Amino acid sequence: ITNSLLAFPISDKGPAGKRTKTKNTGEASADVENSSPQKIVASKNCETSLSSYWLMKSEPESRLERGVDVKFSIEDLKAQPKQTACWDGVRNYQARNFLRAMRLEEKAFFYHSNCKEPGIAGLMKVDVQFVRMMKRFIPLAELKTHHQAHKATGGPLKSMALFTRQRLSVQPLTQEEFDFILSLEEKEPS
Repeated sequence: ITNSLLAFPISDKGPAGKRTKTKNTGEASADVENSSPQKIVASKNCETSLSSYWLMKSEPESRLERGVDVKFSIEDLKAQPKQTACWDGVRNYQARNFLRAMRLEEKAFFYHSNCKEPGIAGLMKVDVQFVRMMKRFIPLAELKTHHQAHKATGGPLKSMALFTRQRLSVQPLTQEEFDFILSLEEKEPS
């Protein structure tokens, strides 16, 4: 999965075979809206609804894919003009549909993947704009510990897509999942 930043909403490929950007006015175009799922299940135990919270994975370390470096970290997003960039390279159809379902101002965690220590590095809002760094990096191992405990106790991370659909680079979160993860930055690592 290429996790460099790209256009939202996703458009068809242009003349050179590269993905082209579409102007984002805050609403999806008719053709994108018609192809987008009308409802998204944020987790198995959640009501069917459009998610307002997301987790988006990107690779913070250099890796060449077809001669292109796909590295893009939270620091790279912060360094962009207006701290805003486009999200591209999403090939999985389910992740692509989630990306299409996103709306401006919805919040997303910026997740560093495919690196020495994967985890949540910051917050952004869709069509991706840097909001802030997390007060502390929340590693995958810590999230996994909470997920395992919540599976047994029925806690907020019991059905989190990060563990039930790991391969997706764009994932919906329930408000309960989002709020719980955000609360972790105030706590000492477990």
